[in-house]
Amino acid sequence: MTPKVYGSMLLGLSTLTSFSTYANKEPTAPSRFAYVATYNPNGEGVYLMSVNTNDGRLYKDKIVSTAPNAAQLVLDQEGEHLYVASEVSNFSDTGHGSLIAYSINKQDGSLTKLNEIESQGAGPVYLSIHPDGKYLLVANYVSGSIATFPINRDGSLGKPASVKQSSGEPGAERPAAAVEGSFAISDHNGPHAHMIASDPSGKFVYSTDLGLDRIYQWKFNASNGVLSANNPPYIAASSAGAGPRHFVFHPTNKHLYLINEESSTLTSYLIDQDKGLLTQQQTLSSLPDNYKGTSFASGIILSQDGRYLYVANRLHNSISLFSIDESGDLTIIDNVWTHGDYTRTIVISPDGGSLYAMNQRSDNIAQFSVDKVTGKLTFTNQFTPVGSPSQMVFLTE
Repeated sequence: MTPKVYGSMLLGLSTLTSFSTYANKEPTAPSRFAYVATYNPNGEGVYLMSVNTNDGRLYKDKIVSTAPNAAQLVLDQEGEHLYVASEVSNFSDTGHGSLIAYSINKQDGSLTKLNEIESQGAGPVYLSIHPDGKYLLVANYVSGSIATFPINRDGSLGKPASVKQSSGEPGAERPAAAVEGSFAISDHNGPHAHMIASDPSGKFVYSTDLGLDRIYQWKFNASNGVLSANNPPYIAASSAGAGPRHFVFHPTNKHLYLINEESSTLTSYLIDQDKGLLTQQQTLSSLPDNYKGTSFASGIILSQDGRYLYVANRLHNSISLFSIDESGDLTIIDNVWTHGDYTRTIVISPDGGSLYAMNQRSDNIAQFSVDKVTGKLTFTNQFTPVGSPSQMVFLTE
């Protein structure tokens, strides 16, 4: 995330585009619900979608939250509560954003607000839930702080259990590992926390700071939700000015895979399962070999079987496909157009059959079918018009 992204949203449509250009009807096939988070002004909040379980097609239902800049969201493990980060600039005169807890009506997907609290920082840009389901974790991009919050029995959020503020010298302004001709220069002016998530064991938490070019390593106290620094507390990014952004954990090979926004590189790290420490293994470009110029890496996601990894490239407007071998090594094998502009995130359907690109600047979601044998993507010719989409989560039964 960079300030340039917010400015660019004003270049889009002045109002939410009409949904009449596609079959805006409830699917007759079996369906499930999904929630789509958006940025203002093109997006008007959180949208409820019906998902055709036969072909993955999306059908717009209704707006279920009108919270301003409700661009980040996460579901609890039971699918009973939705948590939304509102990137407002001054919630309750704090100068910070807010976190909103909702209960979910699984019959129609509607939401009931439980409570809203301060995010303990400016620009809450990422939410995750600890594996034990008892704590919500948030990364605040603008202020560079992270925090944990207890989840009460009714799903509402309690007072913060732990708040950590990054500090230090900013990273290099120019990304050393970017491709020739890149002007991917932004936000190396101070701390900017971009993601926070627990490892699958729940014992360790990792957070990225794009501005300081660091990956923080934390120990997590499951009894009270407190974060404490590991030893060492952080490691440097894979290259100067790389801008660590988002990461995923492999289900079997003990690796963490991380994309660097400014350098458009993908780095693998081996996780010490006992100590929670990361060791860098491999770094390669997320862009095709022949590309020259500026691009910002954004979304990252694994296939359900852990054999393939997908990375979204903004400005190049593509999705790169990587294979993962048994040792955890990566090889790029394909690159496809996103059929839209400035893809913020990519997600895969619960059945693994569809991938969706949240095309922020072109105000749509593009759907791709996933070949489960080769991992390759094929555009389905299906668009869902949504103003400035940011994220999508699926409500499973």
